[in-house]
Amino acid sequence: MKARRAMDIVGISHEEQEAIFRTLAAILHLGNVEFSPGREHDSSVVKDQKSTLHMQMAADLFRCDVNLLLATLCTRTIQTREGSIVKALDCNAAVASRDALAKTVYARLFDWLVDKINISVGQDPNSCVQIGVLDIYGFECFKHNSFEQFCINFANEKLQQHFNEHVFKMEQDEYKKEEINWSYIEFIDNQDVLDLIEKKPIGIIALLDEACMFPRSTHETFSTKLFQNFRGHPRLEKAKFSETDFTVSHYAGKVTYQTDSFLDKNRDYVVVEHCNLLASSKCPFVAGLFPSPPEESSRSSYKFSSVATRFKQQLQALMETLNSTEPHYIRCVKPNSSNRPQKFENLSILHQLRCGGVLEAVRISLAGYPTRRTYSEFVDRFGLLAPEFMDTSYDEKRLTEKILQKLNLQNFQLGRTKVFLRAGQIGVLDSRRAEVLDMAAKRIQHRLRTFIAHRKFISARVAAIALQAYCRGCLARKMFAARREAAAAICLQKYVRRWLLRHAYLKLISAAVCIQSNIRGFSTRQKFLHGKRHRAASVIQAHWRLCRFRSAFHNYKKSIIALQCRWRQKLAKRELRRLKQEANEAGALRLAKSKLEKQLEDLTWRLHLEKRMRVSNEDAKSVEISKLQKAFESLKLELDAAKLATISECNKNAVLQNQLELSRKEKSALEKEFTMIAEMRKENASLKSSLDTLEKKNSALELELKKALKDANDTVDKLQELEQKNSELQNNMQSLEEKLSHLEDENHVLRQKALTPSPKSNRSNFLKSFSDKYGGMLNLPLNDRKQVFESPTPSKLIVPFSHSMSESRRPKLTAERQQENYEFLSRCIKENLGFHNGKPLAACIIYKCLHHWHSFESERTAIFDYIIEGINDVLKVGAENETLPYWLSNTSALLCLLQKNLRSNGFLSAGTQRSGGNTGLPGRVSYGLKSPFKYLGFEDGMSHIDARYPAILFKQQLTACVEKIFGLIRDNIKKELSPLLALCIQVPKNARMLAGKSRSPGGLPQQSPSSQWDSIIKFLNNLMDRLRENHVPSFFIRKLITQVFSFINMSLFNSLLLRRECCSFSNGEYVKSGLAELEKWIGNATEEFAGTSWHELNYIRQAVGFLVIHQKRKKSLDEISNDLCPVLTIRQIYRISTMYWDDKYGTQSVSNEVVAEMREMLNKDNQYLASNSFLLDDDLSIPFSTEDIDIAIPAIDPSDIELPAILSEYSCAQFLTQNQK
Repeated sequence: MKARRAMDIVGISHEEQEAIFRTLAAILHLGNVEFSPGREHDSSVVKDQKSTLHMQMAADLFRCDVNLLLATLCTRTIQTREGSIVKALDCNAAVASRDALAKTVYARLFDWLVDKINISVGQDPNSCVQIGVLDIYGFECFKHNSFEQFCINFANEKLQQHFNEHVFKMEQDEYKKEEINWSYIEFIDNQDVLDLIEKKPIGIIALLDEACMFPRSTHETFSTKLFQNFRGHPRLEKAKFSETDFTVSHYAGKVTYQTDSFLDKNRDYVVVEHCNLLASSKCPFVAGLFPSPPEESSRSSYKFSSVATRFKQQLQALMETLNSTEPHYIRCVKPNSSNRPQKFENLSILHQLRCGGVLEAVRISLAGYPTRRTYSEFVDRFGLLAPEFMDTSYDEKRLTEKILQKLNLQNFQLGRTKVFLRAGQIGVLDSRRAEVLDMAAKRIQHRLRTFIAHRKFISARVAAIALQAYCRGCLARKMFAARREAAAAICLQKYVRRWLLRHAYLKLISAAVCIQSNIRGFSTRQKFLHGKRHRAASVIQAHWRLCRFRSAFHNYKKSIIALQCRWRQKLAKRELRRLKQEANEAGALRLAKSKLEKQLEDLTWRLHLEKRMRVSNEDAKSVEISKLQKAFESLKLELDAAKLATISECNKNAVLQNQLELSRKEKSALEKEFTMIAEMRKENASLKSSLDTLEKKNSALELELKKALKDANDTVDKLQELEQKNSELQNNMQSLEEKLSHLEDENHVLRQKALTPSPKSNRSNFLKSFSDKYGGMLNLPLNDRKQVFESPTPSKLIVPFSHSMSESRRPKLTAERQQENYEFLSRCIKENLGFHNGKPLAACIIYKCLHHWHSFESERTAIFDYIIEGINDVLKVGAENETLPYWLSNTSALLCLLQKNLRSNGFLSAGTQRSGGNTGLPGRVSYGLKSPFKYLGFEDGMSHIDARYPAILFKQQLTACVEKIFGLIRDNIKKELSPLLALCIQVPKNARMLAGKSRSPGGLPQQSPSSQWDSIIKFLNNLMDRLRENHVPSFFIRKLITQVFSFINMSLFNSLLLRRECCSFSNGEYVKSGLAELEKWIGNATEEFAGTSWHELNYIRQAVGFLVIHQKRKKSLDEISNDLCPVLTIRQIYRISTMYWDDKYGTQSVSNEVVAEMREMLNKDNQYLASNSFLLDDDLSIPFSTEDIDIAIPAIDPSDIELPAILSEYSCAQFLTQNQK
């Protein structure tokens, strides 16, 4: 963007800019093209597909034929008398051709840019004078000197010759012109060195060009020819240790050059096919870079161009320009080679001065007369040294001679128009002139001090007379005031005595009335308390009788159930003995096994069918959810549009209000401002009503969306229930196989003992009854089975086996344990368990219980929903800042434990079950009670758990719960802060009226101006104490405090812009003092808890800073927007400037020019007016994510917590006590 802006400033159009960028991109693509050997000898082709793609891109950017571009790179055309010959190029030649094309295009593009810039910033063609700066470093001499150093030293020789001619020769021409006595000064001339380099036809440059024109020439042949032609030349020598190096004695010294790369660097070939190809480009810009050259007959496609010759021509043009100007020379000396300050290397500096000709210039200046002045200049400066010779008809030359003779100076010469002095003579004249001026200054000071002392004496005498008169007047006024105060005191004593007596009388009356009211109230309360106790006793008696009869009924019911169990146990034993007699053959059991397998296949088929139905339902639900989300987004856009319309209406009203204030008088402006404020309130009320309707629509859509999500979750739950049934059938199948093997063993024993004969009853009837009674119950859901097991008369569940009674009682025991677990978790949630070593006990106990009960690995469980619902119920009851920090600490700790210890590997595969194990929560609880430390995971540190789908869903619900609690705390804080901030935005009226008084007339202490800010500080301290008492992580405290300060900034800033009475000087001082208190509080809170909260107050800080500065009319718009208020927009600055008024010092707002400039900027920027406002929006986002919580909160080890006493009565929590021991 900076390059485009610079091109716009220079005057390059957008089309030309696009063409420049296309050309540069084509050059870059050419650099990526690579070649490989072709099929024919000494030929080349594009290496691979990538290079072909870059070739195609370069041709497209150049807008030329890609085949023709490839041909120009891989072949060369030679023109002969018989015709043209196409020659193939090998890989190296093709790469050289590619580089030549890239260099040619880049050079042409660079020349075009230079010409364009010169045309844009060039001088006026009608001007007659110009100023130019030529910057050159000087002579270069390194260990290895090549063609570049040769050209640089050649240019320095030219410039040194010009310096000698201008300084030395013109110095002596000046002496001749003035006709003074002088002797000729010798200096070194370097014309022979220039002849050695540039003279034709046997100069070094001419011999180098001649060698470059022969293709078989080398640097050895060039060196040999060079030594042959310049043998015996005083300025050229052959190097001692090399056959090809040569040494040139320059003006600055001898420099040895290595000729290894002289020929290569001097050649500059241009391929004609490249120029013709790009000249025929369809892009006018590229074709314009390669204009059609004059037709020349050439047998080769290469055109030779010498770099040294072009450099010589350009240097000659530079020397012609210098000869036509009046040059001034500045010699820059490098103090040291390490670029360190205050360090001078004497030998290096002396060498630079000698090489630059400075010492020679100093020598010549000392030999001549370096100081010269015209006679008029000399007389004007030093004429005061001889005032006696200065009359009306003096001669300047004679007067100059007399002044020099008077001072006894000998080293001078008088010319025709100037006087010439030796070095040091001008210092003598200046010192003598300073002495004369010093004496004159002393005389002037003497006269001035006399005048000042006389004037001070006169003024002191006048002041003494005035003081005496004032003292006499003060004494007379004091005597009169004492008499008047005595009379007033007598009158005041009369009124005070009357007031004291009346006050005592009223006090007695009020005391009597108070005593009477207290006595009557006490008797009434005693009567009411007696009636209340009577009613309470009646209620207690009724409840006691109810509990007594209820306990008797429960005991009677338990005894009946026990009697039924004993009777059923007797019947079951009798049935078992009968079955043992019939269990001689196992064929019937195998038949029952085959039937159960068929039932398992049917259920598996039903499971797949349910899965297909679930997928179709999920697709339909997803479509419906997407539609609802689109509708929700459209309503949200309408809501934003309504907000923008409201803000724009407020802005228009503000502009109209400012215009009225400028055009009318202050009284009428205030009246109309009140009417407009009332109208704005009405409009705001209407807009708020429309906003409420939109919010209601938004909430309705959200309810529909939640309903659709709930339906989708119900479908997922149904599928999980089917999968649970499948797993239970598999477990039952395995238990039946175990029972079958056990019965076969017993049958074998009975056969051996031959206790009873084989009965002839049909075992198939028993199997059928078994499947009807027991197998039908397997298809029941979990809740239905729980009701069946808990029914008082489970007569249909009697199974004729020896261990059938334990199997029938097992679901009931499991349900009772599950109910106890739920009660335990409910107690953990409802009670405030506190903290242990900074760790929330509720979160740690819940996590350890879930881990111990293997709930995270369960495919289907309702315990997570129970926990979330319990937390939500607690938040509904106690949604205030006293309870919320406690639950923020607990939920974040529980989420951190889940985030660090759960793994989501394979939680979606419902079919993977552990063989011989029960996946339900009751089975795991009964199994976990046998070995509490083996599966808890705290013996050897925290272990990762393979979590299933319910656990992952629980973690997501817990994340939403943490965000909900954080949002509730933030909203509660904003509700409590809003009335405090409304009081802090404006100075209290009593603070202005009673400034300087400590108490009001009634004797009550006056409220200090900072009491409102003290209330905010007290509120923040209480908030911080509550958060830290509940051990809320510093990460949440920092985020919460940051959003609170952002809300403070938004509220104060918007109130400041909407209320004109707040935009005053005294109000700015009041708010600034409050902000200082907030800054002090942030410093005390430390960065760990406050973070970057101070930066959130940038808007109000800069607005208040603008209100309290003096001399606003002297500030420009650039100073205000960049230095004072860099964060505020032009609209906000305009609003503050137009609403500002000073009630303290009478200062004024910014100047009318600044206001007009801001108004013009606002009128021009239509997009700014449409999309922005001077008001700030509240930040309602959640400023963290799950990953941020995982990174910011340290790991928690729940293994060392203590079980509270209120939870020790539960048997399901005994494993916590055992683990602790």
